[in-house]
Amino acid sequence: MGVDQTEPGLPADPVGRRVSCDGERATVRYVGPVPPTPGLWLGVEWDNPERGKHDGSHEGVQYFTCRNPKGGSFVRPAKASFGVDFLTALQQVYQIKEEVLSEEIAISSKKLKWAFKDCCRYAARRTVCVLAPNEPSRPDVEWLGLSGTLLSCWEDVAAIAQQLDQLDSLQLSDNRLRLPSDPSAHCQAFCNLKVLALNRCDLTWPQILECAPMWPQLEDLCVEENNITELQRPDGVLQSLKSLNVSCNPLEQRSVLSIAALPRLEQLKLIKIGLSDIRFDDAAPGSQTALFPALKNLNLDDNNISEWACGGRAGQVPSLVQFSCSGNPLVSSDGNPKTATQILIAKLGQLLRPEDRRGAELDYIKMFGEEWLEAGGASQLSTQFTSQHPRYQSLINKYGAPEEGEFKKQEPFALKNQLLTLCFRTTPTGKPIEKKLPASMVVQKVKGLLYRLLKVPAADLKLTYTCNKVGTEFEIDGDLKTLQFYSIEDGDQVLVRWS
Repeated sequence: MGVDQTEPGLPADPVGRRVSCDGERATVRYVGPVPPTPGLWLGVEWDNPERGKHDGSHEGVQYFTCRNPKGGSFVRPAKASFGVDFLTALQQVYQIKEEVLSEEIAISSKKLKWAFKDCCRYAARRTVCVLAPNEPSRPDVEWLGLSGTLLSCWEDVAAIAQQLDQLDSLQLSDNRLRLPSDPSAHCQAFCNLKVLALNRCDLTWPQILECAPMWPQLEDLCVEENNITELQRPDGVLQSLKSLNVSCNPLEQRSVLSIAALPRLEQLKLIKIGLSDIRFDDAAPGSQTALFPALKNLNLDDNNISEWACGGRAGQVPSLVQFSCSGNPLVSSDGNPKTATQILIAKLGQLLRPEDRRGAELDYIKMFGEEWLEAGGASQLSTQFTSQHPRYQSLINKYGAPEEGEFKKQEPFALKNQLLTLCFRTTPTGKPIEKKLPASMVVQKVKGLLYRLLKVPAADLKLTYTCNKVGTEFEIDGDLKTLQFYSIEDGDQVLVRWS
């Protein structure tokens, strides 16, 4: 896409076009002189703001603007590549000679024919070609990968999609596309599109909703690592959506409920968004919510959820059958992460197989049995207990009330009970260093201790641990997380490496 770099001169309309310079992508914001240095310059805004030097100004003159104060640079046109057209790219990738472009060719054991279409604006005076098995007039292309290209606007993407009648999946990650002036005008180009990936495209949710009329049949949308801070209700658009992935965006957690009315949404991924809680205001504890009516799979991995009741509230979603909450600092009143996991399993009854659930549910009954009796037991449970343990009474009905001798006392998690005896090794067969450390100690302080012992800078240390019961080596990759977070147990071995 764009002018072949072997052709002299710039494209007719370079401002707004995408370029590549030394392996980094940018958008042209200015073309012209930058006194006192003679000659022509391109003012570019880098996708990676750390690549830039300024905000588009030079010696007090503002030539263009950048969202990041250090996101801009001036480069010579000769250093900027505007890309190549689709035909040239295919020749380069598949080593196809130009004289055979009109013939049948074989790629990956499949025989394909070239289908030539009229020149589109994005092709820059070159013929656009697509691979068309069997029927050159109707290309049978269902999946198209255009991630990390120099495409600059949605009109260009629509021009490509218009030629692919069967296009079902489109990968557009790592692009910066100018929004269309009339999204509805491109509905036909994407009329069969079901799967769309727009990861790392620097998009906001309002911009996604603005583009959404182009995708009337979309079922799977992935928008990881964008600039999405707040979700808004998608009225009139995205109503066919079955799967949504907004992971790795700095979301305001209350806005998650803005998409709860999507009628067909079955899978929702909210991984690493900073979520600390999720509540359904329309449902009392223990009752089901009317929100997310079709949701079957919810993933809340790697967030900041510490209260196990939050995970339990996932059980209020009526259709939910799969739930993941790993990588969260879940804790219980005794400070033991294993207890928290057990409680979570018990509170999410319908999400697990019976054989996985039975033991956790029985332990859960015994763990809170004394509290249940104090709250009224079988006669009249207090509202507070029901709010905290909405499934408890149903578990009593299922398994029967525990005997008083079966109650598990939740002992205070005293310091002496938290101490872990760990064996540190610098090599798998090296001489061990045995230390007793509190389970609440953060990894950063563990590295500080090792620095004093080994005289190796803490920043250079890489830690893994091996569980005696499993034997698998696990990475300890969070300096501000505790040993307890990683479920490290008494007697485990920690292997210490450094660069």
